[in-house]
Amino acid sequence: MTIAYVGIGSNLGEPETQVRKAFDELDRMPHTRLVKKSSLYRSAPVGHAEQPDFVNAVAQLETGLPAERLLAELQEIEARHGRQRSFPNAPRTLDLDVLLYGELSLDLPNLKLPHPRMHERAFVLRPLMEIAPELQLSFEACAGQDVRKIDG
Repeated sequence: MTIAYVGIGSNLGEPETQVRKAFDELDRMPHTRLVKKSSLYRSAPVGHAEQPDFVNAVAQLETGLPAERLLAELQEIEARHGRQRSFPNAPRTLDLDVLLYGELSLDLPNLKLPHPRMHERAFVLRPLMEIAPELQLSFEACAGQDVRKIDG
């Protein structure tokens, strides 16, 4: 079994509900269990600014799925939530990203591990550090980003 961390985000529909449902669906994936879940956080959009704020969280999973299969399962969950990929950084009902998968480093066209931009995103680092403070991560690249805890 491998410990993996998944970033969760939503800013369409009912974002808080989408994120909470995502936690439940992650726990129901084959050969996977939800170990920890962060509080929910609100953050401004990155990239395409003309859209609603996001609700973000991070889940720690224990999984027997290989990294690429884990990604495929996450994309199936996104599709069930109506995820559309119209343009980069577009508003979305649900976004699930593999942030870390054990100690694996991977550089495939559809999956790069560790996630290449997580160190630049306070909306990823704050919930990640809440549930995994032992990870050695820096907030330096996220200076000035406003991320507010909204529960927990």
